[in-house]
Amino acid sequence: MGIPDSTNSDVFHDWAQLPISREQFARESREQMHKLFPNCEPLPGAEKLLSNLSRARSASLGKPIELALASSTRTHSYQLKTSRPETKRLLDFFQPHKRILGDNPRVPKGRVKPAPDIYLLALETLNSAIGPDESPILPSECLVFEDSIIGVEAGRRAGMRVIWVPHPDLAAEYQDRVKLVLAGRTGLIEIGDEWQLGEIDDGWAECIPSLEHFDYGKYGIEVPL
Repeated sequence: MGIPDSTNSDVFHDWAQLPISREQFARESREQMHKLFPNCEPLPGAEKLLSNLSRARSASLGKPIELALASSTRTHSYQLKTSRPETKRLLDFFQPHKRILGDNPRVPKGRVKPAPDIYLLALETLNSAIGPDESPILPSECLVFEDSIIGVEAGRRAGMRVIWVPHPDLAAEYQDRVKLVLAGRTGLIEIGDEWQLGEIDDGWAECIPSLEHFDYGKYGIEVPL
């Protein structure tokens, strides 16, 4: 669900109305995470996408595309998820200081996704490396790739454009609510600040079935041959 460990357990437990205690569910979830997370594999097209973006430029400005990782995952879970060699290769596209995780001390407590803070901190990190004569990157110039619903909401709240690439099962579950997801208006976790949310069909988010279907030209991105 894209929510940090403890919150994830509570939200899912309430939603599923499980016949076991929260404590038992949390314990069994941790056991399964330790077992399954090391088997995580990159999404189809992820490595090619990052490789292309790392070489790409803005068609209008001619500037390189800057990359950052923004995840609500805590460090321990992140290390488990990225333990496979093919997953570690993806991390090479992100400089270490441009990887913002859920337990980063600069992320205010309780302000992980769907709050926008992680994405705004990632943007701040990118802008900190820009020269004094260059204009800072604006939220409206950022493009977020997300697989989770609350991640889409976080990106929208940050004022960024969003590409939602859901797991097929999640896409099927929300097939009648795609427009709400893209606007960040599912209300999965209520945090207030409704003014940050998008509007239905405002053109600031789209859903694609795979990263392999990403249209670079649509977003003004030029990839050298």
